[in-house]
Amino acid sequence: MVAQITTFAFHGVDARPVTVQVQLTNGAGNIFSIVGLPDKAVSEARERVRAALSAVGLGLPVKRITVNLAPADLPKEGSHFDLAIALGLLMEMGAAPHDAGAGFAVMGELGLDGSIAPCAGALPAAVAANAMGLGLICPEASGAEAAWAGGDAAILAPKSLIQLVNHFKGAQVLTAPAPGALEAPPAIPDLIDVKGQETAKRALEVAAAGGHNLLMVGPPGAGKSMLAARLPGLLPPLSPKEMLEISMVQSLAGLLEGGRLTRARPFRAPHHSASMAAMIGGGVRAKPGEASLAHHGVLFLDELPEFSAPVLDSLRQPLETGDVLIARANFHVRYPARFQLVAAMNPCRCGYGRASGRACGKGPNCEEIYQSRISGPLLDRMDLSIELPAVTPADLAGPATGETTAAVAERVARARGAQTARSGEGASNAALGDAELSSIAAPDAEGASLLSRAAEAMSLSARAYTRILRVARTLADLDGADGVKRRHIAEAVSFRKAADRRPEGNAAKSLEGFPRAGAA
Repeated sequence: MVAQITTFAFHGVDARPVTVQVQLTNGAGNIFSIVGLPDKAVSEARERVRAALSAVGLGLPVKRITVNLAPADLPKEGSHFDLAIALGLLMEMGAAPHDAGAGFAVMGELGLDGSIAPCAGALPAAVAANAMGLGLICPEASGAEAAWAGGDAAILAPKSLIQLVNHFKGAQVLTAPAPGALEAPPAIPDLIDVKGQETAKRALEVAAAGGHNLLMVGPPGAGKSMLAARLPGLLPPLSPKEMLEISMVQSLAGLLEGGRLTRARPFRAPHHSASMAAMIGGGVRAKPGEASLAHHGVLFLDELPEFSAPVLDSLRQPLETGDVLIARANFHVRYPARFQLVAAMNPCRCGYGRASGRACGKGPNCEEIYQSRISGPLLDRMDLSIELPAVTPADLAGPATGETTAAVAERVARARGAQTARSGEGASNAALGDAELSSIAAPDAEGASLLSRAAEAMSLSARAYTRILRVARTLADLDGADGVKRRHIAEAVSFRKAADRRPEGNAAKSLEGFPRAGAA
């Protein structure tokens, strides 16, 4: 007889079913083989399983033990195969009923004392098991997380191997775990605390309303980081579908402590020393990176030119497709990464740039050299690009003015509601396809004429052209307008000036007649 247990191998957020086949045969004793493309962690399961069985008073039989992880051509990574292997052995040895694994998928890491340690990926495993009509056996510490998968499938969350054996023998009954708590969103600083920078606040509102990428250029202390930190408070709450997608990525990254989920959108702010694997995922055992952990949320890159060029350019694909593809020699891993990019930078290395009137100790070309670290294709993917002036002492000394986060968030919610009514749940103007764009964001005659002149004057690429239309559609949604008007095109064009600069001598002339950012 061959005992068979279902478990999963994780490839991206997909949990692919794996059949663990355990066979005891006569022959040379004390040979314990695991085949089926196991990695080092899977191969070491031999010793963990041997010690865990010994801890519950069972020794391995003096037979040849063969464990096959099928399909054999699918790479297997991680320690969560331990429990499935141990349960298969118990079934083959007669210590557990031979149908113990029927109707369940199994995952968990074994301790040497027979305890079952938590492992990443319980939520994706539970969702996959539910889709297959199976229950899930997982560690006690992962039970609250797995319970969020819902459905009618049973969830068993034993604390130790002996508890699981006693359950199947009828000596103990394991109750189904309850889903973890739904955490309240963390407190977000209020937008009214930012003094001055009215144009930047307007750009932040537009970015939140349409899910647009935003680049802020300004001297130190202008409020770039303060503005970025207040963006999550303007965004609408997560839908149940978005919350599940985010939670599955966080589960694979081991970030769901106690099975607690939150409806707050992710806000990730990696340091500029982050490697490519940290940013987009990868490593020896492929894990989601910052881009995927920011899925349906915000990825904030402060001091943008200080990031290495390969790391920044690695973001170009997910900004277009909404996912990250990590290619390996024998398989590919895909993670979702539909995030909103918000970046901040100083105009030059010294921090102030020519516009400040300060003498630069780095030379006359400091500004051009510093900003050239960012590739043109990446700048082309920024929907909004604004320049922030230095905050004046009068602004700092005066009382807080402007609107609160709650007031702006209400307008953003109305604009998002209009987008949902047009394109479906979770859709935003930033994600509009070309076919939708031509029908939803087509400007009136005056707006089309202005956009045509702007495209020629600013040498806009096709991508920049369509991004202006997406921003204009968002501005129309904020106004409650049915169609895109000339004033919406004008403001959308003004928000691209910092990203679409022309060479010195031509820039001022080519942009004459166009309004400043934030002006209608």
